Amino acid sequence: MRRIVSACLLQTMRFDTTKEADPEQDFTIFCKKLEKSSVKYVIEEKTKEADGSLVVKIRKQYNSCSTDGYLQ
Repeated sequence: MRRIVSACLLQTMRFDTTKEADPEQDFTIFCKKLEKSSVKYVIEEKTKEADGSLVVKIRKQYNSCSTDGYLQ
C-alpha cells in the first residue's frame, strides 16, 4: 500500500498586463484566495518583465497533503 506523506507544487505563473488589469493587483488577489482557502505557500521569486507583466515562482500546498520539508 502507498500513500503520500508530504507534497507540494512548484508553479511559474505569469500575470499579464491588459488595458484594465494590473499584474500586482491580480497577484495580490491570487494570494488572498490562497490564504482564504488555507493553502500554504511560499513565493520563491517575483520578477517584473519589461512589458510590465509579473512572473512569479511559487511553491504551494498540494490538495490537503502535509508540506513537511517543503514549506518551512
